[in-house]
Amino acid sequence: MIPNDFPKLQSLATRQSAVFPSHEKYLRKRFEATTPEGFAFAEKLAHTVEMLVGDGMDTHLADYRWLCEMVVDEEIAFRRTGEYRLSTFEQAEREVYADRVFMTRYMNGLLMSQLWWRNHTEVMGYYQSIYLGKLKSGFRHLEIGPGHGLFLGLAADAPGCATATGWDVSPASIAMTQHALGVLKPKKTVHLELVNMFSAPSGMFDSIVFSEVLEHLEKPAEALDAIMRLLAKDGLAFINAPVNSPAPDHLALFRAPEEIVDLVRTAGFEIVDTLFAPTSGTTLESARKRAMAISTAVIARKTT
Repeated sequence: MIPNDFPKLQSLATRQSAVFPSHEKYLRKRFEATTPEGFAFAEKLAHTVEMLVGDGMDTHLADYRWLCEMVVDEEIAFRRTGEYRLSTFEQAEREVYADRVFMTRYMNGLLMSQLWWRNHTEVMGYYQSIYLGKLKSGFRHLEIGPGHGLFLGLAADAPGCATATGWDVSPASIAMTQHALGVLKPKKTVHLELVNMFSAPSGMFDSIVFSEVLEHLEKPAEALDAIMRLLAKDGLAFINAPVNSPAPDHLALFRAPEEIVDLVRTAGFEIVDTLFAPTSGTTLESARKRAMAISTAVIARKTT
């Protein structure tokens, strides 16, 4: 499944399969078409994940299994109705965000998904190799909803980063991000705050990351308007959201990647680049036909 040249990745995959035996077939599909470059990136990511997890690897592997089983239940409901189960932020707040234990397990599982879900790994690589490379020297960076902290840590470690800030509405998410940054030790100090982006004062950031957040909102267009207000002229935004991806706190259902791209364009952004990454074990064409998950990353510029 994984060549011996990538021992950390191989070791973690073996441990994950031991905790979640029925998932081994999925992991084989996830890695079967991986290029040597893809394995090299995943190996580096595996080292980073192990650093973040420390002595809690068994817990994280178990929480990943819990996450997958929960998502299967959401997927069954989605296939029956064609809609996500929740429709309001109030519901998500009550069932997910206000439950610190639930949120911690959720974030643990999502951290492991950066390795085991091919679309998540591809988006991470795209962010690091393409998006960060487009930012001008001295950029002021904001991530809204930093979650596991990997994206924010990479930005704060970029040579051209002048300042780095993270906003979130979840104390559990802030705590996880704080822990991650303490382990990663990026070059720039990161300022973390409990901030609701809709009530935040106008800011001036040259870079804003909004990854896996848009789908959690009742009115995603309003979030893009808020990002537009917070960006400086010629600033870049990295907006990443999935289509056809039921989860316990997903509200906004996008049925095709182009819906997300069009939403960003309608908000007044110039589209600089895009990535459409289908779920593990399928092609983009097949994912479209079968209404399967596709991670959609958009690099957009504020031109006015």
